[in-house]
Amino acid sequence: MTVIDPDTQAAWVPEAQTEEDEVDMPLSTRLSIADTLTLGNAICGFMAVYFTTTGVLMPHLTGNEDGGMARHSAATAVILMLLASVFDLFDGLVARKLRASAMGAELDNLSDLISFGLAPAYFVVVWGVVAQDAHQKVSVVAAIAVLLAVVLRLARFSCVPMRDGIFQGMPSPFGALTVVSIVLLELPFVPTLLAIVGVAWLMVSRVEYPKPRGRLAVAMLSWIVLSMGLLAAWAFDAPGGELLLQTGCALQVVLGAVIPLFATARRVNTFRDNRREARAAQLP
Repeated sequence: MTVIDPDTQAAWVPEAQTEEDEVDMPLSTRLSIADTLTLGNAICGFMAVYFTTTGVLMPHLTGNEDGGMARHSAATAVILMLLASVFDLFDGLVARKLRASAMGAELDNLSDLISFGLAPAYFVVVWGVVAQDAHQKVSVVAAIAVLLAVVLRLARFSCVPMRDGIFQGMPSPFGALTVVSIVLLELPFVPTLLAIVGVAWLMVSRVEYPKPRGRLAVAMLSWIVLSMGLLAAWAFDAPGGELLLQTGCALQVVLGAVIPLFATARRVNTFRDNRREARAAQLP
């Protein structure tokens, strides 16, 4: 706004407006290709909650349970979480290769919270409602542990710098799939509960996991596709489908425990090699 001084008839501009004019324009909010993949991640997480509710929880509450429909819906929900992890894998790769928007990191965290925090936690809650030997209130506590672990992990990932190629704590997509695998194993209630809480602890721990790059990314993508096939075989009641699913879920749980052991062993070997080199350098 321009104001005319009545004494001097000179025009002047208020200082506040001058400062506002000097402020830079806001960053672009246009979505990049990587952001589109990230939104696909969020949609998959939401739809996983939808299928878990409409196909598993509601039929149980209304007394219209159909084992086949519940199996199909549960398999669809888990496949959607697997698909969300594919989107999460590729949005990072695309962001590194192409342009990433200013919203990219925030969108990624919010989408991960839906797909790998809310969806698996809700899956645990529904398991506590529909399973015969489960305790609903205790399962809700386990689900809260999973959700809070993902929230804390994502917050730490945004604030704490990490060594290149390493995640500190189990990655949230891997943790979510491990939690769901534990539920699908249909173990007794107490071992299932302890295993779920153990995964939540691993997600916020300082245990190191390698980032999925190069061959490891290809191996992870292959494992996800194989898991989708196992779930489809189970959903359509294929011969041996349930056994294949149980085997796949067991392998997922074992991988979650074994991978950090390899990373720790490699770190110990590197430390020993460095000590040997330092001692050799001190010798005359």
